[in-house]
Amino acid sequence: MRRRDLLLLRAEPRGIVLSCEALFMRFLDAENAGTVDRLFEHLARDLSQVGRVTLADPSWLSRADFRARVDAVLDAFRARGGRVDP
Repeated sequence: MRRRDLLLLRAEPRGIVLSCEALFMRFLDAENAGTVDRLFEHLARDLSQVGRVTLADPSWLSRADFRARVDAVLDAFRARGGRVDP
């Protein structure tokens, strides 16, 4: 399975649906491997190709350090003109 298949539930005509649960699981794996920065660099690159993101299961963002990393990527996405739907 490709990394993108794990992070993005599905593509839609107007954007993508981002699985917060799948991203959190990848985050835990990346913590253990020491590759958290790379994970979020890949996410930012993936988001640069779309204009709209819908977050699926945002309750998975409850861990502060994880949420801070996701928020940083989403803030940069918004600054480029992207739209984030809860």
